[in-house]
Amino acid sequence: MTTPDLPMRAAFVRSTRRRFMQRVLIPPAAAAVGGFLRIDRARAVVQEIAADTRPPEQTARDASFWAHVAQAFSVDRSIVNLNNGGVSPSPTIVLDAMKRHLDYSNTAPAHALWNVLEPRRESVRVQLARLLGCDPEEVALTRNASEGLETCQLGFDLKPGDEVLTSNQDYPRMIVTFRQRQRRERIRLVTASLPAPCDDAADIVRAFERHITPRTRLMLVSHVCFLTGAIFPAAELVRLGRSRGIPVIVDGAHAFAHLDFRIADLDCDYFAASLHKWLFAPHGTGLLYVRRSRIRDLWPLMAAPEKLDDDIRKFEEIGTHPAANHLAIAEAVTFHEGLGAARKLARLIYLRDYWADVLAAEPRVRFWTSRRPGRAGALATFEIEGVHSDDLALWLWNRHHILVTSIKHEDFSGIRISPSVYTLTSELDRFIDAMRYVIRHGLPSDATTQPARH
Repeated sequence: MTTPDLPMRAAFVRSTRRRFMQRVLIPPAAAAVGGFLRIDRARAVVQEIAADTRPPEQTARDASFWAHVAQAFSVDRSIVNLNNGGVSPSPTIVLDAMKRHLDYSNTAPAHALWNVLEPRRESVRVQLARLLGCDPEEVALTRNASEGLETCQLGFDLKPGDEVLTSNQDYPRMIVTFRQRQRRERIRLVTASLPAPCDDAADIVRAFERHITPRTRLMLVSHVCFLTGAIFPAAELVRLGRSRGIPVIVDGAHAFAHLDFRIADLDCDYFAASLHKWLFAPHGTGLLYVRRSRIRDLWPLMAAPEKLDDDIRKFEEIGTHPAANHLAIAEAVTFHEGLGAARKLARLIYLRDYWADVLAAEPRVRFWTSRRPGRAGALATFEIEGVHSDDLALWLWNRHHILVTSIKHEDFSGIRISPSVYTLTSELDRFIDAMRYVIRHGLPSDATTQPARH
């Protein structure tokens, strides 16, 4: 791919952001609720934001900028949602697009779905390929990361006694997939134990390397760990596998549209991600990347005709399915590009540090996520010693309507916090205050049963 010169690229970014802000921040019914004067004021703000050329780390601290971005989401502010890593809300422009496509689908489904809407998937494929920095003929549209990963996990021919290698911090569904192959085909699943927190990426590479044997036929590695948000050295693990002739599947469920990278940075052959996490696409959307030269040798999850052996679309042969979800991905891509990947990541890290820096100074707080620069992004996991994480999560919801994720692992437990671009620092202050109360006073005896007080 050719890289435009910097002035042209800067002009393109400003133009993209301007279009994005105009679509996101000016409500269609503005005249009805505020009149033309209000529209003019909104446009003035839009122009100011679109022209923002500050470094991402500086913009990340600008509360007024992100207050405007937050208006793009129709979230429920009566709760504080700090579990955006599981599944994220979509901006209203994405929801509106999905509803529009769904309505049209039902005008005459056999025609609207198959003759009109399905062909438009190709433009979405091109947009996603541009974000990844790859050939559109290497991108399949899926329903989630699990579908893409299982396509790879089940798509390799393996024999009894062959070994597959992953870690004890990989996603449970992926481990279950390998265990089913182990039961059914008598392959052997090997898991490397990884440290938490992990300050040195080389420790992860060494952990995988220690478990490679002459029988290792396949590796699965996470780019961002779902348990702690730790950034794993995916590129180094891909190189390790390739040096031993071992295919490596990269789980990018929490990496895509979160970290600022291209597929060439990983140099991997197989990569899958959910788009309903950090891209803010409709729920039930994902992608699978397979290097073009590897498509033929990978079996699809569901049967496809022989004529598609070399076609990335063979991984999309799942029967009748809605078109609206996938077509609305286009609006999510527009939203992401308008924010800018570097600026978005800088804000997510700023929000993480906003609460984590405070709690790290408190007694009895232990982080399972490295605090070193570059070792994590938006997500972080911690525990309060002497406080059961499940009980803490329930108390936060019952008493404060703060939604978090309870993490339980064989080596550690805690709660995982994942704010998003629409999260306000005032909401994080509510969370911090609740944590300080627990640290000083412990959980009330009725913490898991009493409802929230208003």
